[in-house]
Amino acid sequence: MKSGMVTTGIFLLFSWCSTGTVEAQELSATDIVRKADEKFRGEQSGYSVMQMTVIRPTWQRTVEFKSWSLGYDYDLTLITYPARDKGETFLKRKNEMWSYSPSINRLIKLPPSMMSQGWMGSDYTNDDILRESSVVKDYTHEIIGNEEIRGHQCYKIKLTAKKDADVLWSYQIWWVDEKEFIVLREELYDEDGALVRTETGSDLKTFEGRLLPTIIELVPAESKGNKTIIKILDLKFNIKLSESFFSQQNMKTVR
Repeated sequence: MKSGMVTTGIFLLFSWCSTGTVEAQELSATDIVRKADEKFRGEQSGYSVMQMTVIRPTWQRTVEFKSWSLGYDYDLTLITYPARDKGETFLKRKNEMWSYSPSINRLIKLPPSMMSQGWMGSDYTNDDILRESSVVKDYTHEIIGNEEIRGHQCYKIKLTAKKDADVLWSYQIWWVDEKEFIVLREELYDEDGALVRTETGSDLKTFEGRLLPTIIELVPAESKGNKTIIKILDLKFNIKLSESFFSQQNMKTVR
């Protein structure tokens, strides 16, 4: 997933879990953001299985889904639960995005205006799930301090949107573990500088040698009692995928 914590890309290969503090001190803010982003997404490609619980003051619902990604340009997401939504898919190919509903056998192209809308009724946006923007390419980065989060010493980094970037957030504040390059907290702000939402990562577990948070909690700033919780069930990195996998035809057949 993109707005930080729930997001996959292609750059240099790094040895995450063996990277020491001395090496980290020599990294720029952009290096740190890239390493944190790639650790979660995979340097070349990625696969994830997640469970999302949407909580409201009077109700809650759970959605389960699988996602495949190749670099920053290709993503495919398949809904596997609940039964009424099972088989729905979402596809991104570079700057174009589509959704497919098997119940009506209809393929819909998503316009840019829909990127800020909630995905599957959650507090995450279509942009977060379909990853239209890139935290590495679309923002400038600055280390603004060091703080401790739940016993983890973290870089505090400000990500400011570039003037020509078509992104939802004016700026973001990340707290990134200095040794493991895990994003433990994010704050996202709108163009007026108002806090829109906060995300926190917890329950650290190892996937293919990478220590990562498996619980991500998103709390919107102005919707009391609302939250969305992502539980990561499985992650695989740098799996064999080609651009042809991310096709409109595969939207209808992927399982």
